[in-house]
Amino acid sequence: MGADRPAEKSTGTESVRSLGGLWILAEGQGEMPGCGEATTMMTLGYDSHKQRYVGTWIGSMMTHLWVYDGGKLDAAQKVLTLDSEGPAMTGEGKMAKYKDAIEFKSDDRRVMTSHVLGDDGQWHHFMTVNYWRKQ
Repeated sequence: MGADRPAEKSTGTESVRSLGGLWILAEGQGEMPGCGEATTMMTLGYDSHKQRYVGTWIGSMMTHLWVYDGGKLDAAQKVLTLDSEGPAMTGEGKMAKYKDAIEFKSDDRRVMTSHVLGDDGQWHHFMTVNYWRKQ
């Protein structure tokens, strides 16, 4: 991760289930570049009082609880954008703003891209995750 480093690939699996038809729980397992084997858990749902998507993300490789708030679905209902805040990648103990966009390509495929807001005021892409439904 970082503009001066080459891209790294990893593989894993994810199991997604509904919680009462209101929330989704997505548990992932796989190799995280630089961290070894990792487990992740994402929760997502629509908060009708806030009129936006909300959720969380945690991973076994870090202690930060990522909170998604201000999530919006685009007009075509194909891209869900989630805003969060977390530790800056600079390792200086600062926090940074993050944006994850989940694009629903089909019932069997989605792509998530992650961006961080840099000190230069620009969004910097640092990760792409491709998901395919196991047949």
